[in-house]
Amino acid sequence: MGGSSRGPDSDVARSVNPGRNRRWWARTAFAAAVSAAVVPIVAAGLLSTLVLLATGIGGVAVMVAALYWFLTHRGVPRWIWLGVAVLVPIAVLSAFVSANLLWVVLVSYALVLLAALCARIALEEERAESEMDERPVPPPRHPFLVMNPHSGGGKVVRFGLQRKAEELGAEVALLEGPGTVDVEALARDAVRRGADLLGVAGGDGTQALVAGVAAEHDLPFLVISAGTRNHFALDLGLDRDDPAAGLDALRDGVEVRVDLGEIDGRTFVNNASFGVYAEVVQSPAYREDKTGTVLRMLPDLLGGSAGARLTARTGGLTVEGPQAVLVSNGPYQTSDLAGLGRRARLDRGVLGVVTVAVEGARQAVGLLNRAHERGMTQHTALEVTVDADAPEIPVGVDGESLLLATPVRCTVRPGALRVRLPRNRPGVPPFKVAVDWVRLRALAGWSHRPV
Repeated sequence: MGGSSRGPDSDVARSVNPGRNRRWWARTAFAAAVSAAVVPIVAAGLLSTLVLLATGIGGVAVMVAALYWFLTHRGVPRWIWLGVAVLVPIAVLSAFVSANLLWVVLVSYALVLLAALCARIALEEERAESEMDERPVPPPRHPFLVMNPHSGGGKVVRFGLQRKAEELGAEVALLEGPGTVDVEALARDAVRRGADLLGVAGGDGTQALVAGVAAEHDLPFLVISAGTRNHFALDLGLDRDDPAAGLDALRDGVEVRVDLGEIDGRTFVNNASFGVYAEVVQSPAYREDKTGTVLRMLPDLLGGSAGARLTARTGGLTVEGPQAVLVSNGPYQTSDLAGLGRRARLDRGVLGVVTVAVEGARQAVGLLNRAHERGMTQHTALEVTVDADAPEIPVGVDGESLLLATPVRCTVRPGALRVRLPRNRPGVPPFKVAVDWVRLRALAGWSHRPV
């Protein structure tokens, strides 16, 4: 008989006693975590382990402090601190090698990674909480797509997006100029002519403009990852290396509803940034010399002698004088500063808010483990107001540099946008869930807490 070799037994085998499987994953996670602590003690002794730990933590702290001083100084001191930041990790590594302890560090680190991996597998049932609800939909009859042939180094031409879209029945408008093209006007005209789907192959700024029109008319919106970074596409699970795959949604698609951010009446799909980054990007010299402009402006911006002094207000919280404020369409999936950049889902109906205020090297080091609450705050809100001691402030909105009158108000429109996605999305990011060790202990069967 023909057909697939997969039978019902394979499904049964895969799901036999999932509770027991999760229990063993949880126990393995604890075993790996304990081993990570025990290996250095057995191999080097308690005193050497404490010295090892202090050396590693101290080295990281000194390196971060040196980098902060590099950014806040000019001239010779700046380069001295850069040298310190480079030499400290080399010195720590050399100390481990000379004491024959490098292998201990590597083994412990591998065990920590194993513990985290096993813990996340044990907590796999939390995956459902990170998946947006989707429903199958019929193909559109009159899709209209805006394509920017200059975005992403020419992805529209390189991947033949215009030809492939037209073969699928879409009308395509190329942003070729001359001059600036009013993208919103193009989209509105298409709606008047009967378009039942709007889409964009371009950067996030262009995506946001057309998405706002689609949400206004409750039309589905198609994202084609033809820009440079395409964070919106990434968080929707699209493959940024194969933008043509997004066109599959025109013939075999599903639909999800996602939120939209709004800043003073302008739609954003990713984030609005205030403070240091926005000030630097606003500089006329930035396009010609990005690195030089950043290094030249940072000492004054971080020291508070340049740029507007900001005040961020959300709910009952007020943050005075942050050097950076990031308001995102949905909170980023992170518990520390290094993890910023991904959103687990885009339909939570809230804005993510991150503020950073670093007044010295001590607070810069504290950002590593959130030791200073004043240094960095992360929370969610329905509305954020950013005020300043200036009538206008620069704001980066989905990669576009704007000047907006203060106070600037950011809000969220829950479920405002219908996004059309291909059924098969090979770029769906691997699931990440924060490790809850209390829940993990219950899964391992070592507490009476219900699972």
